[in-house]
Amino acid sequence: MRQTQLFTKTRKEFPADETSKNAQLLIRAGFIYKEMAGVYAMLPLGLRTLNKIIQIIREEMNAIQGQEITLTALQEKELWEQTNRWSDNVVDNWFKTKLKNDTEVGLGFTHEEPLTRLMKDHISSYRDLPKYAYQFQTKFRNETRAKSGIMRTREFIMKDLYSFSKDEAEHLEFYEKVKQAYINIFNRVGLHDITYLTFASGGVFSKFSHEFQTLTPAGEDLIYVNKEEKIAINKEVFTDEVKILLSQKL
Repeated sequence: MRQTQLFTKTRKEFPADETSKNAQLLIRAGFIYKEMAGVYAMLPLGLRTLNKIIQIIREEMNAIQGQEITLTALQEKELWEQTNRWSDNVVDNWFKTKLKNDTEVGLGFTHEEPLTRLMKDHISSYRDLPKYAYQFQTKFRNETRAKSGIMRTREFIMKDLYSFSKDEAEHLEFYEKVKQAYINIFNRVGLHDITYLTFASGGVFSKFSHEFQTLTPAGEDLIYVNKEEKIAINKEVFTDEVKILLSQKL
């Protein structure tokens, strides 16, 4: 398509309430449209860019035997109550609503519970393992304050990968393959030099977690970086316990 045929146009202005530089530039360039705080529509150029990134990620996930699926956004209350993650005291960013028959449902913020239930229909023995499923799916998170433009939103597409292994050894072996796959992704999109494997809080998932964090002036976290080892520690978990754990891995 010729640029002159695009219905989007570059513009000098952006919404008065948009304070994030990334969203300001993307709106002015005609890549995205701001529907409301924390909710952005993808315009033709933005969607092309997004699809190219998705394809890079898809290729790297397929290379480690990932199988692509799409799960539902609507989630049953009863399923999440089994793991106590329906409670607002445990997960404080649910979007919850009711069907016309008064049944309460949620809009998925992640998909561990529904995918595990689904897999019970397809995995009956350890001989069926390992299996790795991933998806690109719209997630909904009721953030108290959506900020930093497209970096912290209330509606967004997330790639989530789930592993089902025979034992811990098999799981840890796959975990290392996944870490390398993410490194490959950051290499391919040109962010590898400023992206670090970071030891961080696990949030609603676990006590600790690994994250890949990219250095940016617009970031919300403070990380302590070891450039030689290409690793970092998030300030929120910068404790003696974490430093000992990391020193044992180096």
